[in-house]
Amino acid sequence: MSGLPDGYIAYGADANCTLAVCPVEWSILEYQPSIPASAVFIALFAIALVVHLYEGIRWRHTLGSFTVPMILGLIDEIIGYIGRIIMHGNPFSFNGFLIQIICITTAPVFFCAAIYVTLARTINFTDRSLARFNPKFFIWFFIPCDIISLVFQAAGGALSSVSNSGDKLGLNMSLFGLSFQVFTLVVFILFTADFLFRYYRRHNGFSTHIANPGHFRIFLLGLWAAIIFILIRCIYRINELSEGYSGRLFHDEGLFYGLESAMIVLAVFSLAVGQPGFGLKGVPQEAYTAPGTEMNSVQGSKPPSV
Repeated sequence: MSGLPDGYIAYGADANCTLAVCPVEWSILEYQPSIPASAVFIALFAIALVVHLYEGIRWRHTLGSFTVPMILGLIDEIIGYIGRIIMHGNPFSFNGFLIQIICITTAPVFFCAAIYVTLARTINFTDRSLARFNPKFFIWFFIPCDIISLVFQAAGGALSSVSNSGDKLGLNMSLFGLSFQVFTLVVFILFTADFLFRYYRRHNGFSTHIANPGHFRIFLLGLWAAIIFILIRCIYRINELSEGYSGRLFHDEGLFYGLESAMIVLAVFSLAVGQPGFGLKGVPQEAYTAPGTEMNSVQGSKPPSV
């Protein structure tokens, strides 16, 4: 970077600039991340972590398939915002930048994994006969796609952080990972919408055939809201990274909090009601006495497992 004092480096593993000798505009972000904003989002993610942990303990059958990925993602988010706090103290901190770019970029992948597994649970709970594929197919297909997204985003973030300004391989890897995540989400939305439409038409809505239709509607609302929030965030990050680290979007702190931080906070709290333990509740079969009623969606008082 031109204009740097002799012997000083603003970016990279060997960066030795400090605010005492280098202006903040020479840092990779070109601003000092706000401590209050980072602290607020750390607190919100910590609250969400406690809520999801409580729900996982309460509905133990969702612990491994839903709660664990949610907790991993929330821990990832918290670590990422700690990285931003480090960068407030020293905007030239390479370690701080690595922490925030990798953790904040990859965390939503874990939330998507929880969502994908939930579709299989929903199909088993409602009417498996309406699924175009075995519910386990959705796990076998979407989870590997999620892992691909995670690998490319993490590797791309790390590689782009250590490469020189002319090397776009790392950025392109991150862009591919994010784009593939959006593609996977869109395919998931199509499959989910198709199943729910078929279910709604077969059963004339969600008020029949479901033990707790009120909970089920709220569950679906939370699930869909989370998907939309994550999709908005991913589209923003694709546009941001497509400009590179020198682009306008990458240096807009307010936009980052509005379209990254806020979207993911809304998503994780939406998933607190989009929790399969809450929405996919059954009651004993004997509670249903109407002749001819199908009871495939309720397996006694114990929720079905995938």
